[in-house]
Amino acid sequence: MKSDLPYNGQIKLTNISNDFFYGFKHGIPIALGYIPVSFTFGLIAADGGIPVLAAVLISMTNLTSAGQFAGINLIIHGASMLEIALTSFIVNLRYMLMSLALSQKLSSKISTLKRCILAFGITDEVFAISSIRKGELTFSYMSGLIAGPYVGWALGTALGGLTSSLLPPMLQSSMGIALYGMFISIVVPATKESKAALAVSAIAVSISSIFKWVPYVNFVSGGWVIIIATVVACSIGAIMFPREEDELE
Repeated sequence: MKSDLPYNGQIKLTNISNDFFYGFKHGIPIALGYIPVSFTFGLIAADGGIPVLAAVLISMTNLTSAGQFAGINLIIHGASMLEIALTSFIVNLRYMLMSLALSQKLSSKISTLKRCILAFGITDEVFAISSIRKGELTFSYMSGLIAGPYVGWALGTALGGLTSSLLPPMLQSSMGIALYGMFISIVVPATKESKAALAVSAIAVSISSIFKWVPYVNFVSGGWVIIIATVVACSIGAIMFPREEDELE
């Protein structure tokens, strides 16, 4: 009986390493895609006066993509802590829903602490890959899947911040337009395929334009405009375009 223990332990460790390896392999394309996006984040942060180490720390403790871009823009423009907190909460609220959905696929052997660790690393792309994987999701597989994108996001931020310090001031200031280009490239394809996405985007743009150009309301700060536009546009979209039961299955 004693001779079996090391062998069983070896099998268990092999399964754990295999799961981590498969997860890491599946996360490599995500990591490669994150580097140019986080590179832009690093450029914008450094151009706004945020130290490179601080920008990297933000990426290592957030990993929220759109939430980081919105947050760093508010920080650079001196928004209040309440604005930054509420904006980040609303923009990143979808991750809570994704985590709840994936919790149904996680192995029952995963402890609460490990589930919280995995929830930190859930992004849109990680959710997409893990949600289509057949069978239970182990902690090792999810750890491997998250590890690559996490490193890629932090690495891209560091490279962007360091590169910004080497660019001429005029070129540094012009790099901010890359943020708008990135969001346009995300929104436009979705609006072509979905009337709901088109309507929500149009409503959000209209609300933002009102707060920008209409007298008596154009004093509202950018952070509150983002919060109001997001909540109102998404609420109207949910009412106008409710999901059918067959879409939820």
